[in-house]
Amino acid sequence: MKEILRTNDPTIVAFASALLRAEDIECFDLDVYMSLLEGAIGVMPRRVMVADRHYFRARAILRDNAIDLPPETR
Repeated sequence: MKEILRTNDPTIVAFASALLRAEDIECFDLDVYMSLLEGAIGVMPRRVMVADRHYFRARAILRDNAIDLPPETR
């Protein structure tokens, strides 16, 4: 799995996950419980992961919907 998105904003995570699932790309949210434990401080970002085979298509979908993505890493 590869990380496609990292953010402190839970609305962006929900929006990105909905977009990916609508295109039949399974995604997995990491650090959900850590961000809940720290409360509303916003220190721990959430990460969205996708399978390696869906990575480039998922980046294109999120980029087309104006979601800021981190630079691509290897």
